[in-house]
Amino acid sequence: MKPNTKAYLALAIVCVVWGTTYLAMRIGVSTFPALLFSGIRQAIAGAVMFAILLAGRKKIKISRGDLIHQSIAGVLMIALGNGLIGWSERYIPSGLAALVVSIMPLYVVFISYITGVDRKSVNRQIIGGLLLGCTGIVLIFRDNLGDLANPDYLAGIAVAFVASFCWAAGTVYIKQKPSSSPTFVNAAIQLSSGGIVLLISGLLFEDLSQLRSVSADSLWALAYLIIFGSLASFGCYLYALERLPAGLASVYAYINPLIAVVLGYLILDEKITWITGLAFITIICGVYWINRGYTIHKRKLQQKTI
Repeated sequence: MKPNTKAYLALAIVCVVWGTTYLAMRIGVSTFPALLFSGIRQAIAGAVMFAILLAGRKKIKISRGDLIHQSIAGVLMIALGNGLIGWSERYIPSGLAALVVSIMPLYVVFISYITGVDRKSVNRQIIGGLLLGCTGIVLIFRDNLGDLANPDYLAGIAVAFVASFCWAAGTVYIKQKPSSSPTFVNAAIQLSSGGIVLLISGLLFEDLSQLRSVSADSLWALAYLIIFGSLASFGCYLYALERLPAGLASVYAYINPLIAVVLGYLILDEKITWITGLAFITIICGVYWINRGYTIHKRKLQQKTI
């Protein structure tokens, strides 16, 4: 199988499985301290991944620079990105959290441009996609004006936006300096570093008395997220990210929110309004035009080299 084919297959797994993780996180954090829940999930996944690598008798070689680089990416994407999304789902529906996260490709373009990492690829299609994405954000707030009067709900929405931005920052950061270490070594470091930060945060800042009433559903959700949400999918994400453009690797944002919204509606009875649907379509169209812009830019570069 060609490397690009494997990368697209890995991205397809991410598209489907990560769409289900929002529901699992919502169920998990309903009776479990949110940061501690995510910390246990990611730390165990990182430890298991290291164990698998060692069991395969593969020498884990990584430079100090790569270790620091991957650890910073892990804190950005795993602790501040995924961990904060789990926290936000204590207060907002899983489908809404997924919809907020779906604007992540807009952040990738914005951060890449502001930091000077990638300014040459910005074209009319990408600008149009950004405008559509911003319109979708306005619609999200328009659809939740009444709920925003609730401080917990407002905090959940705000934290979800921050989490999405941090994940995008991690995505751009890790693309700046390709690692010489194997993909799954990088994944293990990122999961472990992010998990450790979340564990420490949970132990320091959360009410641990909630652990006395953890439900079986939360524990099953934790197991699902460790195996599928972290071990299987995150490795696939990094594999795709290393071999595909950052904008294209974020295409999972097309499918994740749709799966999350539908599952939230069917299983948790979360509401879906026509404005929610319009926001979803608008943001997805924005993501489409952003990725189309990257494709057009790449094609022009290839034509110049011929």
